[in-house]
Amino acid sequence: MNRETQQRIDRIIDLLDQKKAEDIQVFDLSDKEYLTRYVIIATTLGDKHTLALLGYLKEMLKPAGEKFVAVEEGEQWTIVDLGDIMIHLMVPSYRAKYNLEEFLESLEKRESES
Repeated sequence: MNRETQQRIDRIIDLLDQKKAEDIQVFDLSDKEYLTRYVIIATTLGDKHTLALLGYLKEMLKPAGEKFVAVEEGEQWTIVDLGDIMIHLMVPSYRAKYNLEEFLESLEKRESES
């Protein structure tokens, strides 16, 4: 991971932490078969907190030059696509039910290109 990407991820983690997101995890998928390079998963305190976190991320990251490619907004599960970084904000019941961590850890490594 290059320095700029690490700084972006650190900033996102810090912003989520400031607004009381819990159990923040980062997955480096740059060597895996997946649609993005990095995934950040955070547990929210509830429906309103999920949407408030999304608003805060937009407020703080857009002026810093972060491009929001797509946002799938929901009270229980919101997905923010920044291109090379994807953020999942999930209420505890959704995080437990969908267990993205297990899925992401099970992804196959990319085969080396010849």
